[in-house]
Amino acid sequence: MIDNHIDDEFNLAYMRRAIELAKKGTGAVNPNPLVGAVIVKAGRIIGEGYHVRYGELHAERAAFASLADPAEAEGAVMYVTLEPCCHFGKQPPCVDAIIEHKIRKVYCGSDDPNAMVAGKGFRRLRDAGIEVYTHCLKDECDALNDIFFKYIIAKKPYVTMKYAMTMDGRIATHIGASKWITGEASRAYVMELRNRHKGIMAGIGTVLADDPMLTCRIENGIDRDTDNVRNPIRIICDSKLRIPEDSNIVQTAVEIETIVATTPDGAADTAKCDRLREKSVSIIETDSTDGNVDLGQLMDILGGKGIDGILLEGGGELNYSMVSEGLVDEACVFIAPKIFGGEGKYSPVSGTGVDVPADAHMFRLEEVRRFDEDVMLRYKKV
Repeated sequence: MIDNHIDDEFNLAYMRRAIELAKKGTGAVNPNPLVGAVIVKAGRIIGEGYHVRYGELHAERAAFASLADPAEAEGAVMYVTLEPCCHFGKQPPCVDAIIEHKIRKVYCGSDDPNAMVAGKGFRRLRDAGIEVYTHCLKDECDALNDIFFKYIIAKKPYVTMKYAMTMDGRIATHIGASKWITGEASRAYVMELRNRHKGIMAGIGTVLADDPMLTCRIENGIDRDTDNVRNPIRIICDSKLRIPEDSNIVQTAVEIETIVATTPDGAADTAKCDRLREKSVSIIETDSTDGNVDLGQLMDILGGKGIDGILLEGGGELNYSMVSEGLVDEACVFIAPKIFGGEGKYSPVSGTGVDVPADAHMFRLEEVRRFDEDVMLRYKKV
């Protein structure tokens, strides 16, 4: 969507370029937003940049740093995907850099809901005599930062529930076999989802059944400090602290940050807690809700630790608990062209369930994508 205040000089291509640049920071900027910026003068791009990694230059300042001659920016136009910041954090205010470089006009996509910005950035620019046009490709720019918007407002993680199932709604065969339901293209996209979210959550049932690693295995998921794949923080919901000490999750905790969330009953096994901590596993104890981890409390704790987004790869019980408590913001449902048949417990979302259709937990279809023979449906909570 284009704001009707945009003038004739606005060029879609430049804002789309800023959006593509912003995406390059995926997985590296959390809990900051993804932002891209392009500087245009006399009909050509003279500078561009994006927020590369948390703590480093913001997109606007990165774009200015890319200029062959900083004086070139005078009288130029800037396209930026998010309202420029006007406060000091790990970096100084971007509005100051825009004013100092004598940019004459700014086109922006998203408003920044951060209370320290929230319109103040635009006001500062306008007060300095710079023309500002907002909501340029707003929907596309907003889509970059679902995670940031939720986290900056609520201080809780944005949760994306992901599961793969057959045409008849099965996540495993009647004997529990589940590798693989979807094809390679779908599984590659899941790695991108893991890279996008700072955390990944599963239940103890998944750990006991599959002994997973829950790592990210893609070439562009790079941590620029170590040149290794950036793995999400692994979060295991384990009410009774049943996690095997020889599991892949525990054995690799020294390399990949790992949290086990448990209840007072689970934490009562102090000897096992100590052994897990010796293996670099962090233990979070929440209140007990019907004998299970208090998921709402857990989200508050994880948000306090700077975990802004979680990819939920739980089993049916954990998925239902998260949905029923209103903690799932988005769902990515992969459907493979297969039928397993049979009876049993292998449903992607199980739990008690609702009594009547009117009580259903409602989501809105946002996207349909095809990955070879698989289909992905992406929904957002209503």
